[in-house]
Amino acid sequence: MTGVWRHDNTVELLENGEAFFPRVFQAIRGAQHEVLLETFILFDDEVGRELRQALIEAAQRGAQVDVTVDGYGSDCLDEAFIGGLTEAGVRFHIFDPYPRLFGFRVNALRRLHRKLVVVDGEVAFVGGINYSADHLASFGPEAKQDYAAELRGPIVDDIRAFARDVVQRGRRRRWPRPRRRGAASGPAGQGAVLFVTRDNDRHSTDIERYYRAGFRTAQHDIIVANAYFFPGYRLLRDLRNAARRGVRVRLILQGEPDMPVAKLAARTLYDYLMSAGVHIYEYCERPLHGKVACIDDEWATIGSSNLDPLSLALNLEANVVVRDRAFTADLRTSLERLMQRHCRRIVPQQGVRRVLRRLWFGVAIYHVLRHFPTWASLLPSRPPRLERIDPPSPAAPADESNHE
Repeated sequence: MTGVWRHDNTVELLENGEAFFPRVFQAIRGAQHEVLLETFILFDDEVGRELRQALIEAAQRGAQVDVTVDGYGSDCLDEAFIGGLTEAGVRFHIFDPYPRLFGFRVNALRRLHRKLVVVDGEVAFVGGINYSADHLASFGPEAKQDYAAELRGPIVDDIRAFARDVVQRGRRRRWPRPRRRGAASGPAGQGAVLFVTRDNDRHSTDIERYYRAGFRTAQHDIIVANAYFFPGYRLLRDLRNAARRGVRVRLILQGEPDMPVAKLAARTLYDYLMSAGVHIYEYCERPLHGKVACIDDEWATIGSSNLDPLSLALNLEANVVVRDRAFTADLRTSLERLMQRHCRRIVPQQGVRRVLRRLWFGVAIYHVLRHFPTWASLLPSRPPRLERIDPPSPAAPADESNHE
C-alpha cells in the first residue's frame, strides 16, 4: 500500500464549499513560495474566477504556482480563462486532454479525479470538493453536500512530494525548499495521518484495501457516506461480516442524485446488505457528493475516491486516512446530524418471496455491472499525458514601413 503513517498532525474537517473555499483561497493569497493544486473540475464561475485571481496574485508575488486539471472534467475552460493564468506565470497543466468528437466528450475513463492543494509546504487540503459554484448552498437545490480536510504537520511533506512528482515527471525543474520545522511547518497535533492514492500501476487497490482493513477491525460502529456506492464483492462482504458480528453499520447514500444511474446501481445492493443487518439511509436534502467514513472512535477517511468501479478500478484518486479522536468525532457528529435531519431510513421489504426475488435480481444485476472495468480495459487506450499550456504568444507589431 502507498503511504507511511505520519504523527503529530492537525486535521480539521471542512464541510461544503462555505467552509472549504475561504480556507483554500486564504492559504493561496498568503503563499510566498509555492502552490500546487490538482482538481477534477474547475469551472469559469464565481468560485473558479475567485480561485483564478488568487492564483494569479500568488504567481505575481513570485510564488511557483502549478495547477493541474483533468481534461474531461474541466474541458469547458476557454483560452481567455487559461491565458490569464499563464500570462501571470502560473504553470497550467491538463491531464490527458482529448478533443471532443462531434461535440461529445469521449475520454471519460481513467480520469484524474484527485482534489489536492499544497501551499508553501505548510498546509494541505484533501477531499472531494471541486472548484465550482454547485458546492455552495446558494446554488440552489442541486448544490452538493461534500467534505474536505485541512492538514498541517509532517503529512504535508508526503502530499507535497506526490503533487510535485505529478508535474515534474518528464522534465527537470528546480523546486523551492519548504521552510521546515520538524517534518513540515505548522503546529504539532495528535493526529496520525496516512496519505494514500490509487493509480493504474502499483497502487491500483490501495484505497480499497484501507477501507477493507478498517471494516475488518471495527469493534462497534461504522458510518460510510459515499456518493457513488457500487463496490466490489470483497468490500461488501466485509461490511456484511461486520454487521453480523454486532458492529452497527450505517451507510448514507444518494437519495437525490445528480446521476440517477448511481442511485439505481446502489439500490440493487440494498436487500443484500440489509439482510445482514446493515442500516441504509438516503440523503434527500440535495445531491450527496461526499466520500468519507468513520469507524469506532478514532479512524476516519476522507478524499476523492467513491466506492464504485470508476474510482476503485479506473480513476486516479487520493484520500487521507486519519487516526485522531477529535477529527473522527467531528465527522461522526456531522454524519449523524445528516442522518437525523435530512435522510430517510430504508426499511427492508416484507414477504419472503418478494425479498428473495429482489435479492436475486439485485445480485444478478450487480454481477453484470461489476464487469464494467473489465469491459473498459478492452477499449483502445493510450498512455495518459500531462500537457502544459504555454502563455499566449505576444501579438506581432504591425508593419508600419509603408505608412506616412
